[in-house]
Amino acid sequence: MGFVPASVSAEIKRLRGDAPVSVPIESERPEDGAILIAAITSCTTTANPQLMAGAGLLARNARQRGLTVPWWVKTSLSPGSRPTAGYLADSGLQADLDALGFHVTGFGCMTCIGNSGELDDRVNACVKEYGLLGAAVLSGNRNFEGRVHPSVKLAYLASPALVVAYALAGTVRRNLEREPITVGRNDTPVFLADIWPTQQQIDDALAPVIGPKLFARADSDNHEGRILWDTVSTGVSSSLFAWSGKSTYLRRPPYLDGMKMDKPAAENIYGARVFLVVGDRVTTDHISPAGSISEDSVAGQYLRAHGVRRADFNQFNTRRGNHEVMIRGGFSNPGLVNELLAPQGIKGGYVRIQPEGEVLPVFDAAMRYDKRHVPLVVVAGKEYGAGSSRDWAAKATALLGIRSVIAENFERIHRNNLISMGIWPLEFTSGLTRRDLALDGSEELDILGLDCELKPTAGVTLVVRRGDGSSQAFQLIVKVDTQAALQSLRHGGVLPQTLRELEETTRRAGQSRMRSV
Repeated sequence: MGFVPASVSAEIKRLRGDAPVSVPIESERPEDGAILIAAITSCTTTANPQLMAGAGLLARNARQRGLTVPWWVKTSLSPGSRPTAGYLADSGLQADLDALGFHVTGFGCMTCIGNSGELDDRVNACVKEYGLLGAAVLSGNRNFEGRVHPSVKLAYLASPALVVAYALAGTVRRNLEREPITVGRNDTPVFLADIWPTQQQIDDALAPVIGPKLFARADSDNHEGRILWDTVSTGVSSSLFAWSGKSTYLRRPPYLDGMKMDKPAAENIYGARVFLVVGDRVTTDHISPAGSISEDSVAGQYLRAHGVRRADFNQFNTRRGNHEVMIRGGFSNPGLVNELLAPQGIKGGYVRIQPEGEVLPVFDAAMRYDKRHVPLVVVAGKEYGAGSSRDWAAKATALLGIRSVIAENFERIHRNNLISMGIWPLEFTSGLTRRDLALDGSEELDILGLDCELKPTAGVTLVVRRGDGSSQAFQLIVKVDTQAALQSLRHGGVLPQTLRELEETTRRAGQSRMRSV
């Protein structure tokens, strides 16, 4: 039960590379592994009354022993639906959770999607000035690196009751099976077993409050909400959406800009640059973050320039209707490692522009290459695109000008999304990996064999042209399983394909009517 201190310490050592830091602030000092965010959140575990009552009872038992949450822990409770808040309130358990800081902050996606809000200013100072490696413990279903909060490097999933227990401990570097959570009244050590509720206590707490009336009340609340939405007037009579150039949430996307109605000719890719080289299990959160937007990021600078206050930045997932924000978030996760820059100790979304060698954020580098009409390629390891299925991981890739991703293998849904955006998913053959290419970033790449009639899983040739004039050829597989998917690639993606097919259908229908006349 709980986290193994040795494993946590190993992860901290991997991130820090030296001795843990202790921050000289106040009488209680957060150290590496300090829990900065403890959240009972999301629509998964919060839908289970047994787990939620267990968390409330643990909070009650902790209060009775005089336990409190350390100042650096930000606590919150965001259930997936209103009935959860209803039975916690009716049972009196919410008052115990409130006493430890687990107030209801809202319903739906919160901390696990990056909606944790700002940390205490003192905590931010610890992170910025001393490099504190803090942790989040949440009962959600996502803990990808950098997703919960940009200032929180470690993230762990736990049951609601354990979230409360670890919030009381204030650190993930404590084995709650063997060590006390903290000390209570009269400096008495309190162990997890001392405050863990029994099954009978959970059943007794829920029996009087779970029933049809609870859900009928929630349905009535939802009905009132629907009535309120129906009274909202848009002031728009047209069936077409009126795009506003001032909006920072909804912008007209450029997916079809410059599109010709004629299907483009099949072409090879020549003179591409190696944009990024990444390792195994790069997730969609690395490719297109869903968490909060940091002020010093390229996306944050964009919002600032458009008059958005820091408090109103929100997070990437809520600004998915603005491609200008989302493209600036592409490959910007602070945990992303571009192996071409790793020897210099550079992490996050940065690229070395060729041939001049300047290091720029991903977005700025992509825009410079776009002006030069240089196609881009990402080279990756195993399970590229793992994690949450997210369309913007493919959209941002396409808008950055990346024409192909070459990987050992792909997560299936992300691979299909790449195809839908006109990006060629290519896989290594015969046990080859990215390391066999021996790339340093200065190379130019040609991908040959795309200009002919292809069948699913056809072979193509990657030619690596190096700066010394030498070149090597490698065999790749077009990782496309159907002829229909290949057709989407030939069109440059499913959107231009759909528009061309609609135009063709309309043209044929017109010809048919003319013949009938």
